[in-house]
Amino acid sequence: MYARSWNDFLILISARYFIVATIAWLVWYVWLGKKIAFKKIQLKFPSNKDYVREISYSLLTIFIFSLVPTLLLLTPVRQYTQFYTFKPGDEKNVFFWIAFPLMYVVHDAYFYFTHRLMHHPKIFKYVHLTHHQSTNPSPFAAFAFHPIEAVIEAGIFPLLLFGMPLCRWHLFFFFVMQMLYNVYGHLGWELYPKKFSSSAVGKWINTSVCHNQHHHYFKGNYSLYFLWWDRWLGTLRPDYEQYFEEVKNRKKE
Repeated sequence: MYARSWNDFLILISARYFIVATIAWLVWYVWLGKKIAFKKIQLKFPSNKDYVREISYSLLTIFIFSLVPTLLLLTPVRQYTQFYTFKPGDEKNVFFWIAFPLMYVVHDAYFYFTHRLMHHPKIFKYVHLTHHQSTNPSPFAAFAFHPIEAVIEAGIFPLLLFGMPLCRWHLFFFFVMQMLYNVYGHLGWELYPKKFSSSAVGKWINTSVCHNQHHHYFKGNYSLYFLWWDRWLGTLRPDYEQYFEEVKNRKKE
């Protein structure tokens, strides 16, 4: 076990959030910010008040997120999950490797449908509006959730643990990559190259432009890692690819 107490999980999740979000903020908002401001998806920058709000809600989210693995892995509940202790040789099992991409496919579906549900008019203002206060998000918005939304977001953890055999390496890789992509989605700059959004592969991959549009307009673009649910169910904004290219083709005046 890589964590033996609630405090361990609290430290791990806090470190994951603050290290990734702070590095992204220092690089793009402090070091490169003024130099590449013309490439920012939304040209304006968040205010200090925005940063304080995002970090404050993220601290509450981290607290909630730390309780879930504590309950599932450090109490008798663990025996009912499919979590197992990795042993040398387990990597020879084909499902050990299949589980890595499968977790993201499951998470993407879970996120799309819960996210879209939270945009229902009768639910939105009570649950998801907190996250959408960041109409021009920064990397610190990655965990800026209302407590109810934090619980919903954390629901992917029991779904995965009860749904498939997983060990600590699966969880470590999954949550590190999830944090990286979450921060990228809220970064405010697009890192993929020109024409990516309309390419054979890129048209199915979520981008920072795509998620930034979601924060800006509050409607459409509900996906997390992939765009197949948005494309299949008609919720991808029709101006997405055009706006992606507009952002990537900007020139410094």
